[in-house]
Order: sequence, then structure tokens, then C-alpha cells
Amino acid sequence: MSLAVLAPLSIEALALRRGLCEARVIRTGAGPKRSQSAARRLSRSADRALAVAGVCGGVDAKLEPCDVVVASELQGGAGARKLAHAEALVDALRNLGVKAHFGPIRSEDHIVRGAEREQLRASGAIAVDMESRWLADAAGDRPFAVLRVVIDTPGRELFRLAAIPDSLRALATLRRIAPALEAWAHAVTQPIC
Repeated sequence: MSLAVLAPLSIEALALRRGLCEARVIRTGAGPKRSQSAARRLSRSADRALAVAGVCGGVDAKLEPCDVVVASELQGGAGARKLAHAEALVDALRNLGVKAHFGPIRSEDHIVRGAEREQLRASGAIAVDMESRWLADAAGDRPFAVLRVVIDTPGRELFRLAAIPDSLRALATLRRIAPALEAWAHAVTQPIC
């Protein structure tokens, strides 16, 4: 297995490094510009699989802080991109006893708040981030997946005092579920005999 896990924020990278054994964790930076730059660099990497992992905003009102989301497709940027190997990540999480919400993640160039979340939900997205769609360009034809943990929701937005414990719990969840990424990479990079 040769897996690179792309983490936009330093604190996400730290949580992932503590939860992973074999994968290399690369901090890419937050937002579309840093993600596009990282994608250009990583498109030439020798890694057999790439994954994005970190926190996200919940768009679906059913999501709660610390819920786990696996992207079925990415929306935004240069259009939608279906993720062919995503269900294998849902299976790897299930094997860890973790229930994941499976659906489209929308990438935006800013933190989404208020009524804008409802607009994104109407487009079919269940969660929102600021990097995944742009980082997906690094994968090319390699297996690629996105694993996010909800940090805020329509009823519990990021800019409030309760966001601090929610953030810490979300990062602890990210660390706990990180091994699913390695199990996923093993499953999708094994040669077919």
C-alpha cells in the first residue's frame, strides 16, 4: 500500500498522524488556492491511492457534530466528480463499528453560514468543505476518497462558544477513524488475480 492522506489544516494532520500507521500525511493548506497548488504537486507523486481527510460543515439537518461523512461525489470547482472507490471506505468504517453518512460533498471558497447551507442542501449536498474538489485533481486515475467529520451544522454553527468542545471532539473522532483510510487503501490497491 502506498497511501497519501491530504489534510488541509495542521490540526487535522496532527490528528491523522496519531491515528495512522503506514500512510503518509501531507498538510495541504486551507482553501481552493492552496488546494490547487497542492494538487499540481501531488499529481506527480508515486502514491497508489490518495484520500482527503479532515473536518467539514454539515449541510443536511440530520447531521450532528462529530458525525462521519464519506463523499459519494464532489461538487463545486470545475464541476462534479463521482468517487468510484468511496463505498469501500464506507465498508472500512463499518468494519470499525462506525456509521458513515454517504453523499455529495460541496467544496466552496469560503465558510458557509446561515441560509447558504439550505441552498447547498437543495443542490443535493450533505456537507461542505473548502478543499476536496480541488484536491481531487491530484488523483488522476488513482483511487481517491474523501473522509470528513462534521464540525458544525445548520443549528450549531462554527462561530459560537460551543464550537470549541465540538471541534475537539471532531478531531478526536478523526483520529479514531483514521485506520479506516489504510484499510480502504489496502482494499482498493490490491492486484486483482
